[in-house]
Amino acid sequence: MSTVLGVDGCKGGWVGVELRDGRFAAAHTHVTLRGLLDAVPDAVVAGVDIPLGLLDTAVRASDREAKRRLGARSSSLFVMPPRPVFAADDHASATAIARTLTGVGISIQTWGLRAKFLEAEQVHTQSPRLMREVHPELSFREMGLQTSDGRKKSWRGQRARLRVLAGHGIDLPEDLGHAVAAVPADDVLDAAAAAWSAHRIATGAAFSLPDPPQVNERGQHLAIWC
Repeated sequence: MSTVLGVDGCKGGWVGVELRDGRFAAAHTHVTLRGLLDAVPDAVVAGVDIPLGLLDTAVRASDREAKRRLGARSSSLFVMPPRPVFAADDHASATAIARTLTGVGISIQTWGLRAKFLEAEQVHTQSPRLMREVHPELSFREMGLQTSDGRKKSWRGQRARLRVLAGHGIDLPEDLGHAVAAVPADDVLDAAAAAWSAHRIATGAAFSLPDPPQVNERGQHLAIWC
């Protein structure tokens, strides 16, 4: 039996959807990413919706390729700046560093990923074979979600995502447990999509953007998997 975990950041921590042989098994939450991964110790892959690895002086090829593939939904993916940007103490300083290195600043939304990126970077260093970077909207696109199906925070969009997941064997129950009850629906759906990609990685069916993955200055393999 193959167990995988799909992970998305949420307010106050992280939410995960566990699949066994491609079917829903459980949902989990934890305030730390390490704690969430430890809750599913038999997972062979954890697909995580957070950047895993950056370049020192440029933007990543994975972000550019994923944006092209997402088309009309490309705004759902933030292009990650070079690593020194996240060493800054505030958004203004980060923007100045980004402009020096790439010619453009960074949005406040991208800066908002800093804490979770740094947390994930530390965990990824400890468990490089377990974690793979994924992007839920890319996963949903590959599952067959259409642009006309609506955005993930809308009723139409959430119903469409539930339908697409069910079509791939992932039936999310109404009751996911007390700990997950307060997690926003779009975060749970994103974790489920991440789990779908994790299952594809575990079974050898996934592809990476780029292919082969880009290797950064630290020897990390940079790619978004789907």
